[in-house]
Amino acid sequence: MKVILLQDVKGTGKEGQLVEVSPGHARNFLLPRKLAVEATPANLAELEKKQKHEEIKRVKELGKASELAKKLEGQMIRIEAKVGEKGRLFGSVTNKEISEALEAQTGVIIDKRRIVLEEPIKTVGEKTVEVKLHPQVSAKLKVEIGGGEARY
Repeated sequence: MKVILLQDVKGTGKEGQLVEVSPGHARNFLLPRKLAVEATPANLAELEKKQKHEEIKRVKELGKASELAKKLEGQMIRIEAKVGEKGRLFGSVTNKEISEALEAQTGVIIDKRRIVLEEPIKTVGEKTVEVKLHPQVSAKLKVEIGGGEARY
């Protein structure tokens, strides 16, 4: 029996997939729990319409991410931090601080989880960080860490 999955079902398939299952599995498990619907012509047409809508949405998201990447590429963000001897910071500059500085200085709001740091920045100077805007799009952002003397 062919069914269209409404949710991911372990061992059967992913949401939106058209799968062939045994009639007993469909009647006794999938259909009563509303995990799937029978693959009728009307349901197949609805599935196709939904997939086209999802594809259009993905293309729009990719376009927006590309535009934002062009805007961010080469931007310089300055962050002030307390500095000790030999240019070492007290503490470190994290992706959260970079996100907040980016919003304050450019007005672009980027979630801190999208800023990729191999390790927190602990020295003064200019660093390049990667911003993952989309699975296929990322931008390089320059961060300048400057600091004054530490106050005790």
